[in-house]
Amino acid sequence: MISKSGQSAKRRSCYDDIEPDRSDRPAFAVRLDFRDYEAEVPQHQHKEGQLILALHGAVTCRTENGIWIVPPDRGVWIPGGVPHSNQVTSNACLSYLFVQPDAAKLPQVCCTLSVSPMLREMILRLADVPVNSAPDDHVGRMVRVLLDELAQMPIQGLELPASSHPKIAAITAALMAEPSDRRTLVDWAAHVAMSERSLKRLMVQETGLTFGRWRRQLHLVIALRELASGATVQRVSSDLGYESPTAFIVMFKKALGKTPRHYFAS
Repeated sequence: MISKSGQSAKRRSCYDDIEPDRSDRPAFAVRLDFRDYEAEVPQHQHKEGQLILALHGAVTCRTENGIWIVPPDRGVWIPGGVPHSNQVTSNACLSYLFVQPDAAKLPQVCCTLSVSPMLREMILRLADVPVNSAPDDHVGRMVRVLLDELAQMPIQGLELPASSHPKIAAITAALMAEPSDRRTLVDWAAHVAMSERSLKRLMVQETGLTFGRWRRQLHLVIALRELASGATVQRVSSDLGYESPTAFIVMFKKALGKTPRHYFAS
């Protein structure tokens, strides 16, 4: 955005325009086009649980224990009271669903959820209801069905386990910044001044994954973010250090059951 003086105006936080719902409804929703807001939301938390639904583009959510990528038609569920930060792609359009504590039987930990077409449309319909409007029977019934449907959504494995351990955190930061880095476990062990055996054990202890599986998961979540933002398969495969687009597509299909083209088309 450009001000009248010609200077670039600072975009505001999306939470500047989100007013808590003080009605009796167990949930409320808002829809946001991030062309109007800052791309990064610093660490914060809510009393309510929050479902972040990507309508277009993608959002990366970070907590102490993991990194979640939310591509279109998926949502990340963040229970109330969990500190988290968000970063969106430049083309992102999101819907936030806030759920009051104990309003539904939802996961007690952060996770990525599938979002059915019906649930997606119900969330968008609720976002059209003005916040703090007087509750009525129609909206109340819709919210109850919406929450029942949300509780049935399957969990998807689209997170990257994270760790606050300084050595694992250092490797995570380095590979997030340069995902094409193909150093082996032996190389990383030398980099963080550990033996290969100790780092191998620490990685499993802190993330639940071997180093090889953890790095493939990191590539997957970065690929989802970049593809959702409009990057080509050729560029993503190159940025991740794959020898060819075909090798990248094989990894993607093995992880998600579809090629990138079919995944985003569906």
